[in-house]
Amino acid sequence: MVKSQSTGGDGVSKLEQLIQNLCPDGVEYVELRDIFHIKNGYTPSKANEDFWIDGTIPWFRMEDIRENGRILSDSIQHITEDAVKGALFPANSIIVATSATIGEHALITVDSLANQRFTYLTRKEKYVNRLNPMFAYYYCFKLDEWCLNNTNISSFASVDMGKFARVKFPLPPLPVQAEIVRILDNFAELTAELTAELTAELDKRKKQYEYYRDLLLTFDNAANTILTDRQTDRQTAGGAMADAE
Repeated sequence: MVKSQSTGGDGVSKLEQLIQNLCPDGVEYVELRDIFHIKNGYTPSKANEDFWIDGTIPWFRMEDIRENGRILSDSIQHITEDAVKGALFPANSIIVATSATIGEHALITVDSLANQRFTYLTRKEKYVNRLNPMFAYYYCFKLDEWCLNNTNISSFASVDMGKFARVKFPLPPLPVQAEIVRILDNFAELTAELTAELTAELDKRKKQYEYYRDLLLTFDNAANTILTDRQTDRQTAGGAMADAE
């Protein structure tokens, strides 16, 4: 069971205590353009093999999020140093999908580049020690929702970047950020555990379905006794499924 908040003797949660003590007048909000350097990724020329062959620099696309999740330390495809225009985007930047497939983001934990469908949010020096990367990552789920509701439709969907730069981003004190991250990490862990359990159960039911299907549709075994759900559960548990053929 996730213990998302610890409480004091007065029943007030740790998070509430932190907010009351550290920001009694409310949480500060700052525009994205003031906190982050906002810049799009790009795709090096595919015609130049020197940009791609034996590349070691991560180059992220939507496929990376789909296949490997939202906290990424490596990419499916890589580029060479010759492909980089200027400097790479630094580790702990966030990529936000602002065209085509909108409503996705990821925290990138290594120096990297992404394609032009993504906008990088890189903390400005002033805010490196004021903004926890994981807090920014979690708040970007709300930014994804904003992007979906502020889209220009032309030949393909794109976010209104003028408005995007002016979105207000919360900056609570670091201990408040850390406690929020702790709570959400716990929920994320629990969700992953439940997903794994449900996947195992669905796999079990799929095997049970396949067993019944083969049994019922193999007419030369019509004399076979059709088992109850409980009996079939026992037969299919642990992959020990009777051969119906």
